[in-house]
Amino acid sequence: MTSRLPDAYFDRMYADADDPWQLSARWYEQRKYAITLALLPRERYRHAFEPGCSIGALTTLLSTRCERITAVDVAEAALRGADTGLRERGSRDRVTLSRGSLDEQWPAGPFDLLVLSEVAYYLHADALAATLRRECPRLAPDASVIAAHWRHPVADYPLTGDAAHAVIAATPGLASLGCYRDRDVIIEVFDNGDSRSVAAREEVPGAQA
Repeated sequence: MTSRLPDAYFDRMYADADDPWQLSARWYEQRKYAITLALLPRERYRHAFEPGCSIGALTTLLSTRCERITAVDVAEAALRGADTGLRERGSRDRVTLSRGSLDEQWPAGPFDLLVLSEVAYYLHADALAATLRRECPRLAPDASVIAAHWRHPVADYPLTGDAAHAVIAATPGLASLGCYRDRDVIIEVFDNGDSRSVAAREEVPGAQA
């Protein structure tokens, strides 16, 4: 048994459509991205890592909050789409695109933001847990980890969204800061350091640590 869905699975998806999940068209996706960005506890990040970036729809939005982004995907067609979209929106100079997958060794970083958007459930639970245990200790101190996943079952995927989040939440060193959940999607933010609320970090009067 392989540790994740094979690259050929995604090559077939992009062979049939430039944007197979309609990431740039569906209101569901735009709403999900807005919630994802709103849950981030810091206004700005130095360097984000986004495995499974697809055509760069979320990457483009992250570029408004991040000085740099390293984004990878297993599908060359997806990376070509991301390159085109980022150039059209004037964000290409802040993003490094390359071929790669979540379970491979991550680029050097250091990263103060890890974005796991619709990617963790492509791995089997053991492989996802091993990857996060191996790589998360390399994140910068006080890094944020944001995860967003579809909750409905997909026959092809090794994990459901909820199961993937259970694995992420069990990663040593990560503490949950907040979560949004509805029938369709779960979006959760973690950190590896401060763990205080946004108001406590901002020293808003009355906020308790």
